[in-house]
Amino acid sequence: MLYHITRGGQSYGPYTLADLQRYVASGHVLLTDLAKSDEMAEWVPVSQILNPSGLPPAGETPIAPAAGYVSPESGYAQQPVAPVNAYQDPPNLHWGLVLLFDFLTCGVFQIVWNFVIAAWIKRVQPNSQGFIYYAVGYALQLVASGMSFPSYVVMFHGGVPHSSGGLGLLGLVALIIRIVGHFNIKSSLEEHYNTVEPINFRMSGVLTFFFGGLYIQSQLNRINEIKQAIRYRDFGR
Repeated sequence: MLYHITRGGQSYGPYTLADLQRYVASGHVLLTDLAKSDEMAEWVPVSQILNPSGLPPAGETPIAPAAGYVSPESGYAQQPVAPVNAYQDPPNLHWGLVLLFDFLTCGVFQIVWNFVIAAWIKRVQPNSQGFIYYAVGYALQLVASGMSFPSYVVMFHGGVPHSSGGLGLLGLVALIIRIVGHFNIKSSLEEHYNTVEPINFRMSGVLTFFFGGLYIQSQLNRINEIKQAIRYRDFGR
C-alpha cells in the first residue's frame, strides 16, 4: 500500500510503509504529519498508521533514500521531507555587516567567514566540498603572496622588482579554485533546500561569480527569513 504525506499545504510521496518507517526514524517525517492512501477516506496522523514496534531498533542508524531514489516496491521517485527545525539554521550575520567587517579587516574577515559558511553546509549537506576548495585556494594564495614579498621590499626601497609569470599564474589558479568553491556552496545549498528541506530555493550564477561569499551570505539571510516565516505559520496553527 502506498501513502501520501501532507504538511503545510504540500503533499509528498507516495511512500511505502517501509519508507514511512525509515523517514520517521530519521526525522524526515513527523508522527504528527497527516497520511492517506488511496483506500482511505480521510487523512490521519502518521502515528496511527505505523506500528511503533516496526520502527528500527534503538541505536540503529537508519539511512533515508537520497533525493531521486526510486523505491523498488512503489516504482515512484521518493523525496525526503524534513521539518523546518530538523537542521541547523545557516549563519545569519547580515551581509551588510559582513561587508563592513571585511572592509575594516582588509579582507581577512571574509576569508574566515567563508570557512564558517563552508563548515556549516558540510554539516547539513555532507557531500559539499566547499571547505576543501577554500582551503586549497587560500593556501595557494598565501604561497603566492609570500613568494611576492621580496618584490614588495624591492619596490619599497625604490628598486625595480623582478616580474614572475609563475607567481601570476599561481595567483590566478588560486582565484579559480576559490570561485569553484563558491559554486560548490551554491550547488550544495540548492540541493539541500530543494530536496531535504524543500523551499524552492535558487541562486544566481552571475552574482555568485562576481560577489562570491558576500552574495552567498545574502542568500543565507534569505533562507533564514523563509524558515522563520514557516515557523511563525506553523506556530499559529
